[in-house]
Amino acid sequence: MTSDQDRLPLLKRIAEALERLSPPPPADPGFDAADAFVWNAETGRPVPVPDVARVDLSLIRGVDRMRDILLDNTRRFARGLPANNALLWGARGMGKSSLVKAAHAAVNAENPNSLMLIEIHREDIESLPRLMTLLRQQRRRAIVFCDDLSFDRDDTSYKSLKAVLEGGIEGRPANVIFYATSNRRHLMPRDMMENERSTAINPSEAVEEKVSLSDRFGLWLGFHNCSQDDYLGMVASYAEHFGLKIGREALEAEAIEWAATRGARSGRVAWQFIQDLAGRLGQTLG
Repeated sequence: MTSDQDRLPLLKRIAEALERLSPPPPADPGFDAADAFVWNAETGRPVPVPDVARVDLSLIRGVDRMRDILLDNTRRFARGLPANNALLWGARGMGKSSLVKAAHAAVNAENPNSLMLIEIHREDIESLPRLMTLLRQQRRRAIVFCDDLSFDRDDTSYKSLKAVLEGGIEGRPANVIFYATSNRRHLMPRDMMENERSTAINPSEAVEEKVSLSDRFGLWLGFHNCSQDDYLGMVASYAEHFGLKIGREALEAEAIEWAATRGARSGRVAWQFIQDLAGRLGQTLG
């Protein structure tokens, strides 16, 4: 008859085997490592970004109304008050993504470490539910940000975003808000919408599912091409901020010529001009 003492080695081996088979405890995702991250869909972990490429909020000109609305929404969210997901759409180069990063920095400057910014790439949208699962367990509040978001024909990854924004049984975590930029108001090409309407038995229902994605954003902030006055105001602000040694008349004349060669006026064009000008003047933009 086998005694309890004789069975102990066997029980120990069984316990060790079961321990080897059991999954390891989940690793700390590391959300305390920084205030900004890029989501890595392959590893399922956020990558800290210690030095975010951004401009100061005071340097974003020509979009004052959109700036104030987004900043107020971000402040309320950081304080735990109701706030909306935001879609910044419209003209290229008008500071949509710069505004998101600047608003995050401004709010964190007011209340340090209160808010994370986590960028997710467009091609990784399908992994968004995994990111939400990690963030749901965090104490810190987070802006999940996707730059240049849009969906093409036969692309079904928008369903992951749609479920996270408001649908799904769990809904969006209370400590998460979603900001996106896009050149398209409805996040899908106009010709795709028109084609589906023209070939569908019920045109209004044919695009309803995809168009309804943009309805999940409570804030729609439209960015339009800037006037020459706005463009010159941006250039002057940059020149003053960085102390560029050039007279106002020469600055404006060169800025107008620069925009003419580019065939466009925008915040991006203004910044590119300032970089060129600073280089020619032998000054840094530190």
